Amino acid sequence: MEYIYASLLLHAAKKEINEDALKGILTAAGVEVDEVRLKAVTAALKEVNIDEVLKSATTAPVAVAAAAPQQQAPQQEAKKEKEEEKKGPSEEELAEGLSSLFG
Repeated sequence: MEYIYASLLLHAAKKEINEDALKGILTAAGVEVDEVRLKAVTAALKEVNIDEVLKSATTAPVAVAAAAPQQQAPQQEAKKEKEEEKKGPSEEELAEGLSSLFG
């Protein structure tokens, strides 16, 4: 995950995502860099339009929520939303979102 976070940081800073830049960020964060993983991530991200992935990742949950039937009472929905906000996204949801970077 750290490799993806570092890549997103470089992207947000409008810097080139390359092995040296990723290694610098990971090292500065105290992460022991795996050279094989480093090469794999940089190679995979060369084929990915990160702006498009981020755009689709932020609009997908809204589209799904809008398409879902509203069968619960409003009070139950509010309670459920508060519980979900506290928990945050599940590991599976995070994995799906991040795996799209490599797809």
